Amino acid sequence: MKLVVLVTGANSGIGLALCGRLLSEVPEGLQLCLACRNMHRAEVARSALLTSHPTAHITLLQMDTSSISSVIKAAQEVRLRYEHLDYLYLNAGIMPNPQLDVKAFFKGLFSSRIISMFATGEGILTQQDNVTSDGLQEVFATNLFGHFLFARELEPLLCHTHRSSQLIWTSSSNAHRSAFDLEDMQHRRGTQPYSSSKYASDLLSLALNTRYNKQGLYSSVICPGFVMTNLTYNILPSFLWTLLMPIFWLIRVFTHTFTLTPYNGAEALFCLFKQKPESLDPYAKYHSLTSGLGKNYTEPKKNPAPVEVVHRSSTAPRSLCRIPPSPPLQHSVWGYKKPTPSHRSRGKKCP
Repeated sequence: MKLVVLVTGANSGIGLALCGRLLSEVPEGLQLCLACRNMHRAEVARSALLTSHPTAHITLLQMDTSSISSVIKAAQEVRLRYEHLDYLYLNAGIMPNPQLDVKAFFKGLFSSRIISMFATGEGILTQQDNVTSDGLQEVFATNLFGHFLFARELEPLLCHTHRSSQLIWTSSSNAHRSAFDLEDMQHRRGTQPYSSSKYASDLLSLALNTRYNKQGLYSSVICPGFVMTNLTYNILPSFLWTLLMPIFWLIRVFTHTFTLTPYNGAEALFCLFKQKPESLDPYAKYHSLTSGLGKNYTEPKKNPAPVEVVHRSSTAPRSLCRIPPSPPLQHSVWGYKKPTPSHRSRGKKCP
C-alpha cells in the first residue's frame, strides 16, 4: 500500500523542497498531495516536481487555512480521495506586514546578540495582523487554527489501531514564550502574532499527543532554522539580504542554525518521515541544522514550553473550539457536531 502524504503550503519554499526530497526517497511508493491556496502556483510546483520525478503520483488540493469554509471543503475532498493518511505536514504559514525595528537591528548587528537576533528575530520584528471574514486573527487562523481544524476533520483517515500516522508542524525559532498568552490565544492585543502562533503550535502538538497517541496518531514540531524564503525576503530590501549573505555563511561556521536554503531547512521534516513516530520524543522540537561545511543533520532539543503551560495546554483543543466562527460553520468545529466520515473513510475515529 502506498504511503499517502499531504503537505500544506507546498508550492514554494520549505514545503516544495520537502516534496522534492520525499519523491527522491520514495519515487514509486508515494501518493503526494500538495495543498495550496493559489492553484496557479500549485500547478507550477507540480510541473516542476514531475520534471524531476516523471513517474510520481502528485495531486493538488485547493485550501486556504485562513478560511474555515475552505478548510472544511478541502477536508471533505481529502476524505473522498483517500482511505488513510500517513503523514500530514502542517507547513503553511504567513508573516504579514513585517516591520523591522531599525534601531534595534543595527544595534544588534554590532553586538554579541547578532547570531541570536538573526536566528530568532526576537526584539526586532513586529507584524500588523488582519481579521479574516470569519472574525479570526489572520495569522492565528492561517498558522494554527486552520491546521488544527483540518486535522480534526481528517480524524477518520489519521487515527487507526493497525497503523501509525503523523502530524508534523513547521514551527520556528521565533516561537517565544513572551509573545504567547493562553488567555489571548489569537494575539489580538499584541504585535508579534507570528511568534505567538508558532509557540502555540508547539504547545498544541504536546496536547495532541496526550490525547491521540493511543489512537495511533503522533504529533511532532520542527524548526527549519534561519531560511531564506518569501517570509524572510519581505523583512528587508533585497539589496540588504545580498550584503548580509556573506555574514550568514561566516556565522554558520559557529552556529549551525543558519540553514539558509529551503532544501536545508526541510531537513528535519524529511528526517521525521524516515522515523517511526512511536520512537520520537513528543517533548522535543526537531531542529534542521547545517554545518559550516554544508552537511545537513537533525537534532532534537527540549521543547522550551514551561511544564505548567504544557499542562494547561492539554485543554487547548477545547479552548480552540470555543472560538466563535461564523454561525453557519459552527457545526464543523470541535465541540460541536463532528464530521461524518465518507463511505471511504474506514479508520478508527478518535474520541
